[in-house]
Amino acid sequence: MYLRTVSKRVERLKLSETYAILDRVRKLREQGEDVIDLGGGEPSFRTPDHITHAAIDALSDGETHYTASRGTKALLEAVTQKYKREHDLELDADKNIIITPSAKHALFIALMTLLDDGDELIVPTPSWVSYKAMAAMAGATVKAVPLDGKTGFMLDPDALEQAVTPRTKAILINNPNNPTGRVLTREEVLGVVQVALKHGLYIVSDEIYEKVIYDRSRHISIASIEGAAPITVTISGFSKAYAMTGWRLGYVVSSEEISHQMLKVQQHTVGCAGSFIQFGGVAALAGCQQRIAEMVVSYQQRRDRLVSGLEKINGITCVAPEGALYVFASISALGFENSMAFTRWLLETVKVAVTPGTAFGEGGEGYIRLSFAGSDEDIDEAVSRLHYAFQ
Repeated sequence: MYLRTVSKRVERLKLSETYAILDRVRKLREQGEDVIDLGGGEPSFRTPDHITHAAIDALSDGETHYTASRGTKALLEAVTQKYKREHDLELDADKNIIITPSAKHALFIALMTLLDDGDELIVPTPSWVSYKAMAAMAGATVKAVPLDGKTGFMLDPDALEQAVTPRTKAILINNPNNPTGRVLTREEVLGVVQVALKHGLYIVSDEIYEKVIYDRSRHISIASIEGAAPITVTISGFSKAYAMTGWRLGYVVSSEEISHQMLKVQQHTVGCAGSFIQFGGVAALAGCQQRIAEMVVSYQQRRDRLVSGLEKINGITCVAPEGALYVFASISALGFENSMAFTRWLLETVKVAVTPGTAFGEGGEGYIRLSFAGSDEDIDEAVSRLHYAFQ
């Protein structure tokens, strides 16, 4: 039977490399292989009980129907209070916030709203794998600004400005960064804002790891910088900080006008986030934050175990990340053809799954990303196998 082709726009997309690794790990385990997975950012912790119980109670009470597309009043108010408390930002729950089924969907509706065919989106790289694909779905292209590992992946405002063209619509920043673990300094954040204001650009700020910060680093929400709020779209959610990856719950904060436009995309794609799930979100933001602090302490200990183990392998170098859940380690001195070849060799040789740096765009070659979101036992076993592989 003759059948017309699928969308060229979608046909040109590639499947996610991180999901490809997850699928490969799953198949090997189904075959009975003992694989240690450091490829994904899946927290090993359970969602805190008070959050789970709030959602269960909502289910029992019959909260299983549509909500307003923006979200429930209680969760919108909880997000409003969070931004006032943590960033001194005054938001209107009915005008500046949309609750979404995942931070990923928040990012999707933001890019679909801001970008037109032929537009350019400036993205410092290495960067999360889905930015480029989402921009492409909106008909735009990513203008990469490769960051240099030798300078600690510092963000240079001059490099951002040099990337601006008449087609540039926005700058996308991920802070803390996945995969490098960098947390932007105030000077770097100010640099982003200054470039955007000078050229009339939007800023899309992915802050999903805002709560996962180590040592003396401090997260600065870009919208809190003077003059930045009207041009900034802030993405965040519950997956990483509250160990709620399977709940699929996020939110997007912006000016009233941008939010009004984004709401159209929300209404015509998913309608609203899950009703009973939003009750869990309220419990997360309004409840005790002690469990979150305890998880971050554990992540920091895991980070230190992994970095310490990697530093003892000749040819692998890395620095302790300031935030997020990943070590971005250089393997360029090991002599492999590229990071993908190393990743395949590691999986086949000692059954440890990591992500090749090339998955994160320009500047990623010569690196691998190792997640420390998993258990202490998995990290210790992975380090032991890495040492065995290089004996």
